[in-house]
Amino acid sequence: MVNSAQEVRKLSGGNQQKVILARCMALNPRVLIVDEPTRGIDVGTKSEVHQVLFDMAKKGVAVIVISSDLPEVMAVSDRIITLSEGRVTGEIHGDDANEERLMTMMAINHNALNAA
Repeated sequence: MVNSAQEVRKLSGGNQQKVILARCMALNPRVLIVDEPTRGIDVGTKSEVHQVLFDMAKKGVAVIVISSDLPEVMAVSDRIITLSEGRVTGEIHGDDANEERLMTMMAINHNALNAA
């Protein structure tokens, strides 16, 4: 049973994430930046968080997801940009992305930056 008086910090990690997203949605943002939005939460809640992000994007919100979880990045992105040491090192459309291609792109570009 949900208790609306319960402190957010006492909720599970997944429910904390959902509260944070609900607060963001209430602000009607034009841009939403989320950093590791599903780290440490269960698979079911992860799916719910992804659905919220999709719904926001459908409503015209620009959703920027920062994540080290490549399967997550590929699942929620229509465009993926890789960075290394603050520089853009690559860009790929979500439909063209796969884990091997992203890993190769990041490794090649990271090595090139370090050689420069």
